[in-house]
Amino acid sequence: MQRRTLVAAALGSGLVGLPAIAQENFPNRPIRLVVPFAAGGPSDIIARVVAPRMSSILGQPIVVENRAGAGGVTGVDVIARAAPDGYTFGIGSAGALAISPSLGRGTPYDPMRDLAPVTLAALVPEPLVVPGASPFRSLQDLVADAKARPGALNFGSTGNGSMPHLAAEQLRAAAGLDIVHISYNSGGQLATAILRNEVQLGFADLPVLISNIQAGSMRALAVGTAERLPWIPEVPTFREIGLPSVDASNWHGFVAPARTAAGPLAAIRRAAVTALQDAEVRKALHDQGAIPGGNPPEEFGAFIRTENAKWGEVIRKNNITAD
Repeated sequence: MQRRTLVAAALGSGLVGLPAIAQENFPNRPIRLVVPFAAGGPSDIIARVVAPRMSSILGQPIVVENRAGAGGVTGVDVIARAAPDGYTFGIGSAGALAISPSLGRGTPYDPMRDLAPVTLAALVPEPLVVPGASPFRSLQDLVADAKARPGALNFGSTGNGSMPHLAAEQLRAAAGLDIVHISYNSGGQLATAILRNEVQLGFADLPVLISNIQAGSMRALAVGTAERLPWIPEVPTFREIGLPSVDASNWHGFVAPARTAAGPLAAIRRAAVTALQDAEVRKALHDQGAIPGGNPPEEFGAFIRTENAKWGEVIRKNNITAD
């Protein structure tokens, strides 16, 4: 079906024949990698770790272009609208690819229709943490206190509809808790609020929390991944605790314009997957607190669909709107 769609698109644009010649020489000039966030953020770091290895595989420079705005939506829209010739691809986050389409006004693109999945780049775990001085030694302690004192505990997030917010909504529904949401502007602000006990619990990306967890100034109670994490192996999963519906991790994945020609798209996919299998790349991502990806495009596409359905349901059930 995908092949028929690509042929139809080529016929419609009158490009049959010419692209085939171009594809044989792909790539013959630099490739643009669009990052929908400012330099130094998680997506940018992941892209800049993977891009040099992809460049060496493809034999052409890969130029990282930061196009920040609207929580990643602006940059992903740039990717979706780019010429489908293989010379533009990018990295999208869970927010722009699976959450924002169901939040508020939605997105100018349909992630399933307007983008071609390349591969999952990295999964970023979202531990549930409390201050180091908290009386809660386990999730069971927290749940018992929250049920005994409805509305007494605050949880922090990085904004309405953010992954930390939606993860906490999963927990609230799964455990039947009455806890109060307080929104902050960044992961750094959220971490400070937890350290100061302004909020008594919160989810956040592991890289934001790991140094405080290891120092004892924060305590991780559970993780929303399928397995325990090598950085904090003593922390149980929600599944182990009996709350399997709390299933939250941030993630970043490579995507291309939906109608990208088959040959260049296959070359980009091979380079990305090969790069993500490289030992040095995997170590660099692991050192950032991320679980390296590199799955087939079909699997990544199914993952995006599942994530859209999951977070769309959480957003609708809780009437969540954007900040």
